[in-house]
Amino acid sequence: MNKTAESRYPIHELIAERWSPRAFADRDVEREKLGSLLEAARWAASCFNEQPWSFFVAPRDRTEDFERLASCLVEGNAWAKSAPVLMLSVAKLAFDRNGKPNRHALHDVGLAAANLTLQAQALGLSVHQMAGFHVGRAREVLAIPDGFEPVAMIAIGYRGDPDSLPDPLKERELTPRLRKQLDAFVFGSGWESPAALLNE
Repeated sequence: MNKTAESRYPIHELIAERWSPRAFADRDVEREKLGSLLEAARWAASCFNEQPWSFFVAPRDRTEDFERLASCLVEGNAWAKSAPVLMLSVAKLAFDRNGKPNRHALHDVGLAAANLTLQAQALGLSVHQMAGFHVGRAREVLAIPDGFEPVAMIAIGYRGDPDSLPDPLKERELTPRLRKQLDAFVFGSGWESPAALLNE
């Protein structure tokens, strides 16, 4: 299924073709490819090179680990249990270097997840990140210590058939991708003042 982004300016095909499916094929993700995704995350930029990210990784064939992560999903994201891999990203909220709060930690975890997502796209895989999970349960079942924040649940696999989804989800799967126009979020001389360079 083609959901190529309609962009005002040229963008790389990995970005243009990337979207977040809910239907996944019944096909395992090769361990080497999974390693490549995590390697891509490893090389993300971060404030002071602190690398404040951690990832729980659960391929479906690691049944106990998979069920542990799956049990953290909210009901509306139950579809993610069909993915062959579930992950959870976690942010360390303080700097190793001095123990002070790292207000960029969530940003940096997002950068690592973006690297992972684009590497997945390059390997023919798809990624769907989710805010819909029970944070408290994740802390409990994964023994996440204080000072660390569960960020997002992540489903990974090969795209599947939208017909495998219930109708409301199938409709969302087939809907074209939409984004705000650049003028809505790129500013120049002040807040909500569109950047003039976009019209030069």
